Amino acid sequence: MHRNELGVWIAVAVVLAGLTVPWFLWGSATVVAGLPVWLWWHVGWMGLASVVFWVFAQRAWGIGIESTDDDGSSERRVGGPGRTREPRTGGDSP
Repeated sequence: MHRNELGVWIAVAVVLAGLTVPWFLWGSATVVAGLPVWLWWHVGWMGLASVVFWVFAQRAWGIGIESTDDDGSSERRVGGPGRTREPRTGGDSP
């Protein structure tokens, strides 16, 4: 289950990064509401990326970095709501 989820999040990250630069709009002089269309693309893409990151932070933060027991089951997942954290050892309290 976690491998499939990790694969989906990797694919989402690649698509988000790959379409950040609107290469298909290069050379376009189209203007909408006084601004070039490529600038609107960036504004919309930043909004979409923010929503995707928020969803990732809520649902999958720490995926792919959890440790496993000898039997292969997940021991602890770090970060995100409802996830357990390793106990602190040493150092001063915050």
